[in-house]
Amino acid sequence: MSHAELSADARQALLAQTIELPSWAFGNSGTRFKVFAQEGVPRDPFEKIADAAQVNRYTATAPRVSLHIPWDLTDDYAALSAHAQDLGVEIGAINSNLFQDDDYMLGSLTHPDPIVRKKAVDHHLQCVDVMRATGSTDLKLWLPDGLNYPGQDNLRARQDRLADGLAEIYAALDPEHRLVIEYKFFEPAFYSMDIPDWGTALLHCLALGPQAVVVLDTGHHAPGTNIEFIVAQLLRQGRLGAFDFNSRFYADDDLMVGAADPFQLFRIMHEIVQAGALAPDSGVSFMLDQCHNIEPKIPAQIRSVMNVQEATAKALLVDTVALDAAQRSGDVLGANGALMDAYNTDVRPLLAGLREEQGLHPDPLAAYAASGYAEKIVAERVGGAQAGWGA
Repeated sequence: MSHAELSADARQALLAQTIELPSWAFGNSGTRFKVFAQEGVPRDPFEKIADAAQVNRYTATAPRVSLHIPWDLTDDYAALSAHAQDLGVEIGAINSNLFQDDDYMLGSLTHPDPIVRKKAVDHHLQCVDVMRATGSTDLKLWLPDGLNYPGQDNLRARQDRLADGLAEIYAALDPEHRLVIEYKFFEPAFYSMDIPDWGTALLHCLALGPQAVVVLDTGHHAPGTNIEFIVAQLLRQGRLGAFDFNSRFYADDDLMVGAADPFQLFRIMHEIVQAGALAPDSGVSFMLDQCHNIEPKIPAQIRSVMNVQEATAKALLVDTVALDAAQRSGDVLGANGALMDAYNTDVRPLLAGLREEQGLHPDPLAAYAASGYAEKIVAERVGGAQAGWGA
């Protein structure tokens, strides 16, 4: 098999690959200093889902949309789910929000005040209700809690409070639900985050039970962290529940996946492919977690999906027989060369051909640009409040 060709199994794996989209990626966002408004931005969850459906329309790879509560609150989730289905997509994970309420300045689930902790737990119970109303099975929790100064609070006591709060949330899950716990090594707290790393997240998941899993976000690590090693470890434990794709130059930049280090993205996908975690029944949900500050939203999401597809195709092209033989014989250069041969392959023609076989345009970005959708939403979405961070 030449490196320009895929086996039948690899082709099927690419065709079956799905990448979940974040509703918030279609709203206005920006830097710490300014949120930049764009014309045609959605004004409600229905319009966000309509935009997300455009990505799936031209890639056939993005059939789910994550919601963020309270950003995506609506009075009729049945109608929202039906709207998504009419557009060929469905509701994915439900994300809680513990970082935009004044009560949470000193923490949410780890706050010293039990009244505030109860408020944080109750918010997640509200999210579970949204899951039931939309058919979602994943509750994703990113905990922004932490300390800015030594002595500000008791580190161990905060872990105990966190364990208690997570246990209450976990107990409210239905049998088909999962609690997906995210970690981040810094920000918004700078001295100590309460879930700063994958080990802390995993310990809490192991204490909770089999419905608790870890989500890994590309941007949530210290510089130089070997992310693919963490992927391999969590896969070994059967606790990698989700993977949030984005790209970082300095910290949690939330730029388009593969923008800063496409080779890292390839290395990550290689570990995922090697472990058989690409399969839809693997239990690993792949999602974009990005914000698009200066670039148009829908094309940026299309480009991101294409970047993940390219990294996946290259990972599927690795000559695993040659790689295994080189590793077993101690052939350092041969083993590295097996990876580099696949990475240096131009897979864009291969992916274009696969799209044509699916009845899609070979170039999703060009197809979207020619569709007139961007001009249509600019003309139609006049008035109302645009969706966005509002930060």
